[in-house]
Amino acid sequence: MDYHLKPVGKICAQGGELLEPNTVCVSILVERNGELVRLDYCEAEWPGPPTDVIGQWRCLVPEPEAVVFNPLDPDGLMRYFEQLSEQRDEGQEKLRYVIALLLLQKRRLKLEGSSQSDDCEILEFTGVRGEGVFEVADCQLDADEIEGLQDKLNEQMQREWN
Repeated sequence: MDYHLKPVGKICAQGGELLEPNTVCVSILVERNGELVRLDYCEAEWPGPPTDVIGQWRCLVPEPEAVVFNPLDPDGLMRYFEQLSEQRDEGQEKLRYVIALLLLQKRRLKLEGSSQSDDCEILEFTGVRGEGVFEVADCQLDADEIEGLQDKLNEQMQREWN
């Protein structure tokens, strides 16, 4: 059986002070309400193991990791949009729609107009550098669905295009 424990916490479970990077802390594993819980203590505040301790160890508090966010590159995003437009995969229509909105926001696409097709509005875009015309179905997505697709796109772009 695999156990997934959280990394070293930032605050001492005993006194509430910050656990400083590169200092030794004492970590224990206990069961609370049917779940395994990790508690981290400053070495100086360590009260000793409780009676219900499952595991105990000492470890070094790591340096905080720098969070690097690389915003989506408009040119890379445009290349991906063109690739999806050529493939015309119906399963990717929502993603194409979100990318078109992002490129419109980044001023890499211009909305030229729209037309009606069956029961759907078709948005017509051109690239600011002469690309296109690109026809994209207006998917009428709610904010949560757009955000989810943007997160998926961000992960994919970071993996494949950078």
